Amino acid sequence: MHQTTQNPAPAHRLDTEVMEDVDVLISGAGLAGLGLAVHLARSGKHSFLMIDRGHDVGGTWRDNTYPGIHCDVPSHLYSYSFRPNPHWSMVRAPGGEIYEYMRQTAQEEGVLPHCRFNTALEDASWSEDQQRWIIRTSQGVYRSRFFVPAMGLLVNGKTPNVPGIEDFQGEMFHSAAWRHDVPLQGKRIGVVGTGASAIQIIPEMAKVASELVVFQRSAAYVLPRMNRPYTDAEKGLFARDPDALQEHRQAIYWQAENTYAEKRGVAPAMERATAAATQFRESQIADPELREKLTPDYAIGCKRVLFSDDYFATLNQDHVLLEDSAVVGVEGNAVSAASGAAYDLDVLILATGFDAYNPPYARLIHGLNGTSLEDKWADGLQAFQTMTVNGYPNMFILSAPAAATGHTSVFYTVEAQLDHVMEALDWCQDRDVSRLEVQKAAEEEFGRELHELGRGTVWLDGGCSSWYLDPRNGRLTLVWPDFSYAFRETMERFQPDAYMVRFQEELITSTS
Repeated sequence: MHQTTQNPAPAHRLDTEVMEDVDVLISGAGLAGLGLAVHLARSGKHSFLMIDRGHDVGGTWRDNTYPGIHCDVPSHLYSYSFRPNPHWSMVRAPGGEIYEYMRQTAQEEGVLPHCRFNTALEDASWSEDQQRWIIRTSQGVYRSRFFVPAMGLLVNGKTPNVPGIEDFQGEMFHSAAWRHDVPLQGKRIGVVGTGASAIQIIPEMAKVASELVVFQRSAAYVLPRMNRPYTDAEKGLFARDPDALQEHRQAIYWQAENTYAEKRGVAPAMERATAAATQFRESQIADPELREKLTPDYAIGCKRVLFSDDYFATLNQDHVLLEDSAVVGVEGNAVSAASGAAYDLDVLILATGFDAYNPPYARLIHGLNGTSLEDKWADGLQAFQTMTVNGYPNMFILSAPAAATGHTSVFYTVEAQLDHVMEALDWCQDRDVSRLEVQKAAEEEFGRELHELGRGTVWLDGGCSSWYLDPRNGRLTLVWPDFSYAFRETMERFQPDAYMVRFQEELITSTS
């Protein structure tokens, strides 16, 4: 049953001249935002804008430019199903090639005229009086009927809370904001972290550093990347025969999907995966002491499984040292570890991840009564069908609560969200809906179901702490705890009965 609610407009919002007025405003030009823009353009819905703080589309693949950057997911799955690319150079493409794929998508799909780059979101507030979102940016004010935050979770790099780190006397930067102007040849370099970015960076730093110290808080499970170039014959086949390309994509998808059994804690699957990682580690590391340091003490899959052909080999080199404890202090150029050791370094590279469970954009979004999304999520992220939040009408969040996966391509789950949003927009257009707000009961019930679904997974029971877990409530608020095809079945359809609806006719009547 549809209901209506009325609340006063937020008192903190200032009246400012609106530059542009559109039906849909997307904040973020990464793979999710760009994908929605393409869907809107293809469907003939041309009243939309996409803003981004950067100078171009691309999101993560525009911003991350560190040496050695590649995607762990095979290229033919890490791309839009509606824009296959027969010309990927490698099984797992380098970051720059993915960025170019996204730039080409934006240009060929005709969405660039709808983009406003170098435009940072400063505030998004729902106006109950206007039944619109008022979007303040670094370049002016916009107004939209629907608002779609698509900024993702891995956006602003996290600096460790370590005494003295901000006063490090050498050069220091995060892997997600690489300083290409900093000379590295012959320098004493420290890399903090051994996650997905770090194990790509470390081999490259070993090529230029006089000394390289790798600070590891916990060991990772690593499997060989087994990357290779596609042959001209393969690329020619994919270009001539779309069915062959689709079959190749499906084979990759199901190979990845089968690994979810490890995350569910299925013993035979976990044993096979653990044995493969152990065999690879032992084949690469001869020193028993080093091998012990690189052996994880938690169940495989609890943290992200990493892929590299040269990470272990790099750690065997004489000028590379693995410090298997966390950084605990910095004084001048000296970086101290929990083990008691200290290292004089010229460059400190922070491959330390992101505040994923507290996305920075949440403090900028204000719903009914001016409540920020950050306050709404103070006890943990939650959204109905991973996209809508009670108290924030006409808003669909992409790539946020419970939308990440630990075993397959984010493109697959994002496309389910895109289908959902397009169906919701069509439903509202056909019925002249002015206001759409998910019911609190529906959102909370979805959150409970998600928590129950996560029970028994290695993320909760595998004996580790990871960015998948929200430390505020101990729940899996970021990752989808099931097969990805189940995500699509659950998310791709809009469920109008879960919403409170106000129609345009009611709005006209109430103001006349």
